[in-house]
Amino acid sequence: MANAMFPGDCAPQRHMEVYQQVPELQPAHRQDADAYWADKIAEVMRDQFGIKPKVNTYSYRTPYPPAYDLIPLPNRYKVLDFTKFSGQDDTSTMEHVNWFIIQCGEAANRVELRVHLFSSSLSGSAFT
Repeated sequence: MANAMFPGDCAPQRHMEVYQQVPELQPAHRQDADAYWADKIAEVMRDQFGIKPKVNTYSYRTPYPPAYDLIPLPNRYKVLDFTKFSGQDDTSTMEHVNWFIIQCGEAANRVELRVHLFSSSLSGSAFT
C-alpha cells in the first residue's frame, strides 16, 4: 500500500517495529542503574573486543542508605578530621560517640548527617 506522504521505504509502519524492540533503558534506583551500565559495558567489551573485565572481589558499601549521601551539609560547614576510634585504647564507645557529636557541631542536628559522617571517626578494627 503506497503512501503519498512517505513513498516507498519511508513508510512509518515499517520503522515502528524497530522502535518497539528498544529495551528498557535502566532501572529506577541509582545502584541498580550503575550495576546495569557496568554489565552493559562489560558485555560490549567482551563481545566486540574479546576483553574480559576484572571481577570485583570486594567493594565497599556504606552501612547506611544511599539517600544519606544526597543530604547537603550545612552552609560553610567544613568536614573535620575527627578524632579516630579504634577500640584499642582506653576510650569507651560512649566517650567516643559523645566526642564525635561535639566535633560534628551544626551537622549533628540531623541524624542522617551524623550517620553519614560517623565512619570518618573510626579506624582499624572499629571500622570493619
